[in-house]
Amino acid sequence: MANPNIVNVTAIYGTTTYLTPSGTSAVVLLANTASSGLVYKVENIVVTNVTTVARDATVSIYTNGAQPQGNAPAGGTAYPIASTISVPPNASLVVTDKSTSFYLMEGTSISITSSFANNLTFVVSYESISSS
Repeated sequence: MANPNIVNVTAIYGTTTYLTPSGTSAVVLLANTASSGLVYKVENIVVTNVTTVARDATVSIYTNGAQPQGNAPAGGTAYPIASTISVPPNASLVVTDKSTSFYLMEGTSISITSSFANNLTFVVSYESISSS
């Protein structure tokens, strides 16, 4: 797992992706695969509850678990950045924004957990930074 040098950036692409987990186990929202040559600057993560009942959300950075979106993380350790936070009914929770942005290195991922299937939608906006 390398840490690409971003001093001589050749490309920065803004991207938004989203997922509504169909279960209650941790799944990958965003993965930066090993040897991708990329660093992701995570600008914001928002969780929206689409029901009339409060639901809990967890968002973690997962080491050695860069599996495709929607799959369970494999290997490594989860480091929560938001743990079992209640999202009010028909409301959104900003987990992180530009003032708390962070970098997602190669071979790591962001995993998400919902306390109830099909009730929370997770959205992440990030910059994919390439130096090659």
